[in-house]
This record gives sequence, C-alpha cells and structure tokens, in this order.
Amino acid sequence: MEEITFRTKIIMGENALDRLKSFQNEKIMIVTDPFIEKSGIIKEIICRIDGNNNSYIIFNEIIPDPPIETVAIGVKVLQQFSPNIMIAIGGGSAIDAAKAIKDFSGKLNRDQASLTFIAIPTTSGTGSEVTSFSVITDKDAAVKYPLVADSLLPDEAILDSSLVQSVPPAITADTGMDVLTHALEAYVSTKANDFSDAFSEKAIQLIFKYLPRAYRDGDDLEAREKVHHASCLAGLAFNMVGLGINHSIAHACGAQFNIPHGRMNAILLTAVIDYNAALPDFNERGKHYTKAAKKYAHIANIIGSPSTNPRSGVKGLQAQITKISNLLNIPENLKKCGVSKEKLQGAKERIIEAALNDACTKTNPRSPSSFEIEKILDKIQ
Repeated sequence: MEEITFRTKIIMGENALDRLKSFQNEKIMIVTDPFIEKSGIIKEIICRIDGNNNSYIIFNEIIPDPPIETVAIGVKVLQQFSPNIMIAIGGGSAIDAAKAIKDFSGKLNRDQASLTFIAIPTTSGTGSEVTSFSVITDKDAAVKYPLVADSLLPDEAILDSSLVQSVPPAITADTGMDVLTHALEAYVSTKANDFSDAFSEKAIQLIFKYLPRAYRDGDDLEAREKVHHASCLAGLAFNMVGLGINHSIAHACGAQFNIPHGRMNAILLTAVIDYNAALPDFNERGKHYTKAAKKYAHIANIIGSPSTNPRSGVKGLQAQITKISNLLNIPENLKKCGVSKEKLQGAKERIIEAALNDACTKTNPRSPSSFEIEKILDKIQ
C-alpha cells in the first residue's frame, strides 16, 4: 500500500505575490540572500506585508550551498524574533536554508515548529518549494548533507514568473538542466508510479520546448512561466519517489570542485543514463532491455525522437540532451570546468564514498559499486 499526499498549497499565475496581502497582524521573518535584497526584489515582498502586520525582520545572510554555520545563525535569529510566519525568497539555497532553520528551531521549541512557512522561488530549478529535501554544506569537510523529512515541506509555494525574468542566461541554463535531471531521475526511480511519471513527463516536455527560449530571451514571459512550472512539477515528482546517482555524484563533485549544482548534473546526465540503461551488447541474443532503458526510450518518443527499440530510444534521448546542453553552452566535461585529471584523481575516493552514502542513491534503478561510480567519473573527466 502506498499513500500520496501534497501538503504544499501552490499559488500561481498573474499577481500570485498578492497572496501575501492576506496576512494581517503577523510577525514575519524573511529569509533571503544579499542579492535578492540589493536587487530590489525584496521590495515586492515588503510592499505587500508592510503596514498590515505587526513587524518583520529580514535575515539576508544566505550564500550558495548554505553552510551549517549560516543555518545556526538563522536558528538564533528565529528563536529571538519568534515569528508566526517565515517567508523564504530566493533560489534553492535560500529555501533550503530556511527549511533547515525552521526544522532545527522546531526541535528546540515546539511552538516554532508550527509557524507558517512560505517558499517563493526566484530561480526555476530546484523545486525546493514543494519538496521535503534540503541540502546543507559542511565546508570544512567539503561534504554536502541532504536532509530529508516531511517537516521540511513548505506550507505554501508562490510561483510568480515575473521574479525569474531577470535571471541571467548561465543560471537559467544551469537551473533548467537541474529540472531535467530531477524529472528524468524520478521517472526511472525504483519507487516511480503513475502519478510521479505524469509529473515527470510533463516537466520534461516543458523543458525541452521552453528552456532554450528562456535562455535566449529572458523577457519571453511565456517561456519563463513554463520553465518555472516545470521546476515545480519535477519537484513534486521526485519528492514522491526520490532521485538517483546523478544527484548523488553531483552533490559529491559540487562539494569538492565548487561547480554549480545544475551544471554538474548536466555534465553527468548522459553518462548516468548509459549506466542506468545497461544496454546489452549488439551481439547478445535475446536483447533483454532493462525497465530503465524502456522508460528512457518512451521519453525519447515524447520529446520527438522516435525510436524503433529501447536501444535507439536511449541513444536518441542522449542525443537530445547533448543538443540542448550545447544550445545552453553547458560544458561537456570536468576539464572544461577547470578540473584537471589530477585534481579529479585526488578527490575520487571522497567523491565515491559520499555518492554511495548519499540518500539519493537508494532509489536509483541500479545499485552501483565503487568501481561503477569511478567509471562514470572517468567518462566525464
């Protein structure tokens, strides 16, 4: 028996931010990063809550790959201010940090576990606004720790595509490829079901159709909105069924080499598909295809790369991924990200260990060995 629930209420469409005007006489803590505050985006929040509520405070110390120390400071601020509502606005780092701040605060003070948590993404990538995942970094150990708990789920997510209109092309590309990776990994997860597949398929279709447009022209509001929705759909999918080793390896490599998460996912994607599909040799009689290979082939058909069998479908999907990566100017390997063969070799053992222990590995369609993770790393060097 399985149970599927969607705890997070999603507010979307034109003027979605006006939802904030409905809050009255509340104490509100806003969690964000310095860029969001300096860019003026934060004013879109303040103008909707100021005057209607008792008071608000802005915690703007979030940095990319939020470290444990920043979360600890945020917990202290929340404990002292004791808000009724917490609003996280920003990319995945701001929302992930806010999740951890709320969760740890709730463990220290039960009253703070019940505060209303609203997530407002300003990038289209992580899907963090609808997931029970958070990634926190121990910079001293160069390790990323994925936290997984239902208590991390936001109560509400506000999807306002006007907030992503100014995202630079490179970040649009990186975060968009993160969406594609989320959807593809959820689609072949060992826990995948009809409901998660529906979300994944739609997210993949939207990314292939609209991400290149959003990359070329940030003012293309239709493309921005569709990619924003794809990010949320993929988040709903993987929150149900988990991810896989693409993310496990990306977490480990990102911690070692400081490569943006979505970019690292994109670099890994075709190599991981190769591993997961486990295509038989041409001369192998019977040609038994794995479930993952058949599902990858189905996706190839959905995105307009017709296949006569799972082998051609897998190859067609990989070709389409390579094509969109090239359109988005995604580096094809670690070398083009400034990671030398020697640097990779020196970090391999730590990466392999972290990837094998990563929570995402549990739902990968194949259970990898250390040797198999190493072979994937060799392919992307």
